[in-house]
Amino acid sequence: MMYSQSILSKMTLLLCFVALFSFPACIENSSDSSAQKKEAPQRSLHEAAYMGDVALIQAHIAAGSDLNQKDDFGSTPLIVATTFGKTEVARQLIKAGADLNATGADGGTALHGAAFYCRTEIVQALLRNGADPHVRNLFGSTALESVAAPFGEVKMVYDQISKDLGPLGFKLDYDYLQATRPKVAKAIEQAL
Repeated sequence: MMYSQSILSKMTLLLCFVALFSFPACIENSSDSSAQKKEAPQRSLHEAAYMGDVALIQAHIAAGSDLNQKDDFGSTPLIVATTFGKTEVARQLIKAGADLNATGADGGTALHGAAFYCRTEIVQALLRNGADPHVRNLFGSTALESVAAPFGEVKMVYDQISKDLGPLGFKLDYDYLQATRPKVAKAIEQAL
């Protein structure tokens, strides 16, 4: 089909007009897309917490990933980081607004785990940022009560946890735990 010069001129003018008025919208949309959240990384938050991968945690934070999602065992990324002693990951999650009082399958919070495993820096960070030391786990214990008992009374629990999580690289230093439990208990008592 052949178009007359007049129709082509009008179509060209119309296209220019549309382009002219669409251009600001394109600029606005492109700036909106740069302000949008980035795509979440392929590797999960829980994997990043377990591995201690701070850069991956930061990428998830930038992407707006749910920092309180629970894995198949009911643990949040903060609980995983605490369990495996990944202090910097825990700090990043705390700073980014992870729920400090979210509970795992046993009803324990990150503070319960940090206290029990004597992750002193994580205990301090949690308490400084408002973790509730009054939360009771499914066994009826607060974080303080989980660390206040004499080491000998809970050694069998540490033994079982070490056996269960040992294949994942979980290690405990019993001398450190025995020496540090009273210090952690005192820090929590001071926060009450």
